Amino acid sequence: MILDAFSRRVLGWELGESLQTSLAIRALDQAVVDRRLPGGIIHHSDQGVQYASTDYVNRLEELGFQISMSRKGAPWENGRAESFIKTLKAEEVSLKPYRHIAEARRSIGHFLEDVYNRRRLHSALGYVAPVIFEAQFATQPQAQLPKEAAARQLSQ
Repeated sequence: MILDAFSRRVLGWELGESLQTSLAIRALDQAVVDRRLPGGIIHHSDQGVQYASTDYVNRLEELGFQISMSRKGAPWENGRAESFIKTLKAEEVSLKPYRHIAEARRSIGHFLEDVYNRRRLHSALGYVAPVIFEAQFATQPQAQLPKEAAARQLSQ
């Protein structure tokens, strides 16, 4: 998954039965389609083989992203993504016995788009959902934006 660290919104995701680089690239491409990409975006991930692959790194460079990776054995350095995965497991995956991957994909997709992005409230966002936070952010005058807005970060 690709998570906007500023708005907590899931921008792209993919589900598969392996750690194929192609899955990560599809999630990344989903995250950037139809989005204006300001300069200075930091792509942060753990040291997963898919994120360190030549193809993935090349795609990040094509997009003009700054690449950042957690140190080995330091999951707290990717805390937003780790916290999100914990939420996904607790509020969706652990509650449902999926019969097959297509069912899992449908159910997880519903959770991510309709529940997490549109209805789940986040204390860090002033108790609004990520989609609402982004809409509010878009209407603020630039002078009133928090410092964090200047350095947008994507986490995986």
